[in-house]
Amino acid sequence: MTLAVNVPGPVAAARLLRLGADVVKVEPPQGDPLLGYAPGWYAELRAGQQVQVLDLRSATGAVDLAALLDDADLLVTAHRTSSLERLGLGWTALQQRWPRLSHGAIVGHPAPDDDLAGHDLTYQAVAGTLAPPAMPAVLAADLAGAERAVSEALAALLLRDRTGRGTRREVALADCAGELGVPARHGLTAPGALLGGGLPGYAVYAAADGHVALAALEPHFWERARELFGADDHEGLARVLATRPAGEWERLAAERDIPLAQVRRNAAPGPGPPV
Repeated sequence: MTLAVNVPGPVAAARLLRLGADVVKVEPPQGDPLLGYAPGWYAELRAGQQVQVLDLRSATGAVDLAALLDDADLLVTAHRTSSLERLGLGWTALQQRWPRLSHGAIVGHPAPDDDLAGHDLTYQAVAGTLAPPAMPAVLAADLAGAERAVSEALAALLLRDRTGRGTRREVALADCAGELGVPARHGLTAPGALLGGGLPGYAVYAAADGHVALAALEPHFWERARELFGADDHEGLARVLATRPAGEWERLAAERDIPLAQVRRNAAPGPGPPV
């Protein structure tokens, strides 16, 4: 069962459903904010789930939630710890009433800072994965946190089968962002570094009608790329790749087993920020 709204919890719940779980999603009366931001994505994530609307602050909502938890193996939340305590869903209370229930707690920051406010953008800012003033194209911390929540949920269920008791597994999105930033901190993806544009064979180039990403990192790929393009430095590759459409380069590279892909722009314009 999941109480989580927005992105990490729903993505994790959808993944658990694909792995065979039966998922009951409890939404507040005002609904999941993701429905307003990205209705198509919301529909994808809730597909196949039983959705119930409960006001957990009401006596009736608390009773209905307890009935759902009676049959649950796992509770996924994306609340601050203090919020769960106020709802009577702190780990001590859960363990006392439902000893076999496991709790996957998605939080922003690890304890003791789990009540500190944050979102994907701030986690990435601290992790060093932003390139100001550009906004990130991927909700990296949220999506990495969702995958970690899935693995922690599976670990909790395995432990429950071994011990007979549920466990609390905390996933801090700030920690997930920090691990995503490790390559940059080690200089691997810094501007001009090995995977930051320093290698001619591992870079993004303009084509006649867009861009291509060339990832000829290993020697055999690089040798084939040099043969195809007749160049072995940034300037030479830029001149050659600008002469044909990106799709044509992608086709030619695939024929010669070279890792090159056309850069796609497949995101539809969003509705803009909520008002």
